[in-house]
Amino acid sequence: MTDHAPGLASPPPTLETLSLNVLGTVRSPIQEGVDSDWGHVESTVELKPDFQDALQGLEAFSHVLIVFYMHESTFSNTDLIRHPQGRTDLPKVGIFAQRAKHRPNPIGITAVALLGIEGSRLRVRGLDAIDGTPVLDVKPYFPWFDRKDHAQTPEWCEEIMRKYF
Repeated sequence: MTDHAPGLASPPPTLETLSLNVLGTVRSPIQEGVDSDWGHVESTVELKPDFQDALQGLEAFSHVLIVFYMHESTFSNTDLIRHPQGRTDLPKVGIFAQRAKHRPNPIGITAVALLGIEGSRLRVRGLDAIDGTPVLDVKPYFPWFDRKDHAQTPEWCEEIMRKYF
């Protein structure tokens, strides 16, 4: 992943690769990945100062989506089908049926509460990203796009999420 300066065009993507700009970094009290208790975690998304103007108007939203690169995750073909969180009491399912950090492209997306904006820094709650995580994008939470009523999930998801947030 390359780190381009704002305003510079990235090279055109190929059919196999692409490049992304790192917009900032997560500052969190959590130093390594965990599978529970993210709901109370308050962290800061430190955007590069060049992106401060891009935050104009975001303070009117209660929640935002943070898109990030899970830089410490790993992936191997053994991760294609696995027990969620390594828990053998849960069924084996494919990686695309999970929100696991060990994936072919370790991209995370989390809806978080926006607590405040100070310069180019966003204070947020509920971001399940460790300290030092590269931030790829910030988007306002639009209930019309981001919430789907009557969504269905398998029973094992309830078990996993019981202590996650």
